[in-house]
Amino acid sequence: MESQPGGDTWATVVKHRAPEQRDAVIVRLSEAGVTPEQAQAALADGGDALYAAARSGRPDWAEPFGGPLGAALLAAEVSALSAHLVSRASAVRALAVDALLEDYSAVAVATALGISRQKVYDLGKGGSGIPFIDIAPWRLP
Repeated sequence: MESQPGGDTWATVVKHRAPEQRDAVIVRLSEAGVTPEQAQAALADGGDALYAAARSGRPDWAEPFGGPLGAALLAAEVSALSAHLVSRASAVRALAVDALLEDYSAVAVATALGISRQKVYDLGKGGSGIPFIDIAPWRLP
């Protein structure tokens, strides 16, 4: 499905989604009339335009985004991207904690990071096999 409406553009836009979710997300967005360019713009500005429009008080605020359904779906993508980036940062932190635990005690690492020793152990067991995006959408060429 990623080669369907919008071609490779959709594949780039929804790359933050798990592979098994992408087709359904593309279909929902496309059926709501949202273009890959609209979705990319919402991700690139972190939802700023959506938020500003929603706060404007204008009754037609959602129209530029494909109406209320399009606005809701775009907001969902901003949220999904945000969650993806949080998970990516957590995976990096887990790797760093693993490296720290090779040279320092859990107590020393916990003190340096300002977290509990138990959290250090939890992080040290971490590591994620999730394929994360390499570049945040606002940094894409």
